[in-house]
Amino acid sequence: MTARAVHALAVGLLLIAAPAAAAVIPATPEDVATPSTPEPAIADRQDAGADARIAGRIRAIFGEIEALSGVEVAVRQGVVTLAGTVPAADDIERAERIASRVAGVATVENRIARDVSVDRNLTALGSVSERFQAFLAMLPLIGVAFALALAFAFAGYFIAGLGGLWRRLLPNVFLADLVASAIRFGFVLIGVVVALDLLGAGALMGAVLGGAGVIGIALGFAMRETIENYVASLMLSLRQPFRANDHVLIDQMEGRVVRLTSRATVLMTLDGNHLRIPNSTVFKAVIVNYTRNPQRRFDFDLGIDAGDDPDAGRRVGRDALAALPFVLADPAPDAGVVEVGDSNIVLRFFGWVDQRETDWYKARSRAIAAVKATLEAGGFALPEPIYRLRFDPRSAPLPFGNTAETQDGEAAAPPAPRAREEEPPDVAPHEEVARMVEAERAQDGGQDLLDPKRPVE
Repeated sequence: MTARAVHALAVGLLLIAAPAAAAVIPATPEDVATPSTPEPAIADRQDAGADARIAGRIRAIFGEIEALSGVEVAVRQGVVTLAGTVPAADDIERAERIASRVAGVATVENRIARDVSVDRNLTALGSVSERFQAFLAMLPLIGVAFALALAFAFAGYFIAGLGGLWRRLLPNVFLADLVASAIRFGFVLIGVVVALDLLGAGALMGAVLGGAGVIGIALGFAMRETIENYVASLMLSLRQPFRANDHVLIDQMEGRVVRLTSRATVLMTLDGNHLRIPNSTVFKAVIVNYTRNPQRRFDFDLGIDAGDDPDAGRRVGRDALAALPFVLADPAPDAGVVEVGDSNIVLRFFGWVDQRETDWYKARSRAIAAVKATLEAGGFALPEPIYRLRFDPRSAPLPFGNTAETQDGEAAAPPAPRAREEEPPDVAPHEEVARMVEAERAQDGGQDLLDPKRPVE
């Protein structure tokens, strides 16, 4: 081995052993290098960087909004402070909402004020001008929407105007007019909805419909009786409880039916006066129709003496009723004992008449007179009430009986009773009120919901 090779080997061994020797040499305090920056300072720099990023983000957003471009933004520890002025009061709250949505914001301190200077607020005229220009641009669309609304309204009025069709399909004129009105209203409403939707005014449409619903509920409570009367008119027109010129009794109100309108039932009383009854009252009332059944019964009471035979009195009175020409044989007349009083026995007599040929009131009056005369002729006494009279001795003397003194002082005999004049029984029905009703209906060209083609309920 040459000297050159030995020298190279020694150098290699020294190079290999140098790092190991350095690793085991202990370091002295002087040799340890101290950090140049403490850890809290690093955290402060990180927070400052985050605050700067938040501020930059908010400023960039505000820079894109003209009304917020002048707002000053300061951020410290995630707390955003907004300052400056904006042209409108709504922009103050708007800026706070935008800042609070940026990531990393803890809270927002809003110190923005509205700029009330004249020169700044005059810029609002520019927005008015822009809106006017937008309105002018929408005029063709508004015209199309208005034309569509008119087309729907015209179609509704045209369909509703087919009065003959609705009167043929529906049972009466009132219901036909009601359906026609509903068709007109429905088509107009559809036209308005289509026009607003075409203009993009969906929110306005919802507000209008909502307001209409609230107003409808309020009007429903306020006009409850009117609506009830209207519904009752509809039900009466469908049910037809009576005909024109029928003799009816509606809750103690009696008369002949003149007409049924959309609001009231008009009667003519038996003394010739007009009586208007709201249809809501008629619909809920108890109605007695004397015209529906031509046969009608009358009754009356007569009292005989307590000592007389009540069965014999019943037979005599019943036979007297049966002998009257206007009293029907079927149903046959009848009589019965009602009560036994202190001085008489009360009998009740029944008879039937045909109202188409006989007036009920006349027949009853004639029957009472005939039965009374027959009972008296048969020996039955019809006693009057007995009263006990006490005379004061200080009063003037009263003449005895019904006698009168003659010139000689003798009592004159009472005048003889007149002979009963036979009168033909006039029991023809009264037609005066019926004729007045027919004359008024012939002259009246108004609406009448009574339909003679429909069956009576």
